[in-house]
Amino acid sequence: MKGGKIMFERILYPTDFSDVSMKALKYVKQLKDAGAKEVTVLHVIDERTLVVPDVFSGIDFMAVENELSKVGEEKCKNIVAELQERGLNARYRIEKGIPFLEILKVSREEDVSLIVIGSHGVSNVEEMLLGSVSEKVIRKALRPVLVVKR
Repeated sequence: MKGGKIMFERILYPTDFSDVSMKALKYVKQLKDAGAKEVTVLHVIDERTLVVPDVFSGIDFMAVENELSKVGEEKCKNIVAELQERGLNARYRIEKGIPFLEILKVSREEDVSLIVIGSHGVSNVEEMLLGSVSEKVIRKALRPVLVVKR
């Protein structure tokens, strides 16, 4: 904090490319006016989706993971370009793991001042069973979290 003002200079924007996470992107762009300078766009490939019963042993999971990485990278590059157009210093990271744990880990590694996250991700049914990623991030994050609702 400089002179009593809270500055959100470094923002972590985790995205699964769902509608609500794209809505959160609009907020990230507006934070430029509140002193935001840097944005790390984070996409997590959920490792749990890559662990499947033996019935599917014919599936090449490396190929699936590579495809998810490629799609994720393409989408992240587009988001980074949008943020750079807005005058923000942006880059992306693609990680593999359990989404909320990766978000927390990256928020520490990048020493962010704010996490901007959508309230619900791609799969609502899964979230009812697992508890949502955003809820876990809110409970465990050491940094302020801005949750954007649908």
